[in-house]
Amino acid sequence: MARAKYSISDLANQLGVSVSTVSRALNDHASISAGTKKRVWQLAKELHYQPNHLAAGLRKGRSNILGVIVPHIDGHFFALVVKGIEAVASKAGFNVMICQSNEDVAHERKNIETLLGAQVEGILVSLARNTRDFKHFDKVRKQDIPLVFFDRVLDGTDVNSVVIDDREGGYQCTKHLLAQGCRRIAHFGGPQHLNIYKNRRQGYVDALLEAGLPLEEELMYNCDMTQENGAAGMRRMLHLPQPPDAVFSASDFSVVGALEEIKRHGLRVPQDVALVGFSNETFTSLTEPKLTSVDQRCEQLGQSAMRLFLEILEEGSSTFSPRRIVLQPDLLVRASSQRLG
Repeated sequence: MARAKYSISDLANQLGVSVSTVSRALNDHASISAGTKKRVWQLAKELHYQPNHLAAGLRKGRSNILGVIVPHIDGHFFALVVKGIEAVASKAGFNVMICQSNEDVAHERKNIETLLGAQVEGILVSLARNTRDFKHFDKVRKQDIPLVFFDRVLDGTDVNSVVIDDREGGYQCTKHLLAQGCRRIAHFGGPQHLNIYKNRRQGYVDALLEAGLPLEEELMYNCDMTQENGAAGMRRMLHLPQPPDAVFSASDFSVVGALEEIKRHGLRVPQDVALVGFSNETFTSLTEPKLTSVDQRCEQLGQSAMRLFLEILEEGSSTFSPRRIVLQPDLLVRASSQRLG
C-alpha cells in the first residue's frame, strides 16, 4: 500500500500553526522558537514529510531543473557526457532531468514537450539519428529558454553547440591506416545530414586525396551504424573483386560487427583487414584484437555544454550570440590496426 504524501499545509493543520511558521521552522529561521522548530521537525519525521522543491522553486520563479535529451543512454559515450553535465550542474545548484529519444525524432518532440511541462530552465540536446530540422525546438526558443546542442547538430545551422572536431578525427584515423601500409581503405559512415558523420567522412576523403589515392564509391558504405550494419557492410566489401585492406568506421558499434564478419570469413585482423572505429566505447578494449578508436573526451564535452548553458543563462538567451565550442579528438591506437612494429 502506497504511503500517503503529506504537504506543508497538513503539518500546519496538525500543529495548529500557520503554513509560513512551518516553512520557517523547516528552514531553521531565526524568528521561530527552538520549541516550535522541535515540534515541526518531530511531526515531519513521523509523517515522512518530503519538501516539494520544485513547487518552492517555481514560487521563486526558478525550477533549478535542466533538461537533457540524448539518443540513448546504453552506450559509453552518452553515459559519460551526462556524467560531465551533472558534475557541473550539481555545483551550480541544478538538478538534471534526462530523456531518451531512442533515435526517433517523434520521441524527441515528446521529450521537448515533457521538459517544457516540467518548467526546465534550459535544454541540452544531442539529436536523434533521423532528425532533419529544428522546427520542434521553436517553442523552446520562443519561451527564451537556453538551448545547447552537443555532439550531434544539423549541418549549416547557427546554434549554440559543443562538438568534437570530427573531421580531424576522421583524418587522423585514415592517416594512421595509410601509415600502416593500407591503400584500399573502406569507410562505414552514418546519416550524412548529421554533422558528426559528414565531418568524419570528410576527414577520410581529405586524407586519401592528400595521399594521392582515388575516392572509390564502392568502398563507401552509409548505414545506421549498428553492429548488424557493420557485419552487412563487411560482407559487401569482402565480395568485391578487390576487397579493402582496411576499414575506418564512424562508429565502434559498426566496426565490431565488421570484426565478427572478418573472422567468420577466416581472415585475420589486422593482417588481412585493419580496423579503426570511433567513440572509444568500453568494449573496444575487450575485443580480440583490441580495437583502435577515437576518444571523444566525453566528460569534457558534457562539462563544456553545461558551462555554455550557464553563460547563456547569465547573459540571457535573447541577446547571447550563438557560440560553437570545438574539442580535439584523441586517436587511441590498439592492435586492430597495427600492422607495422
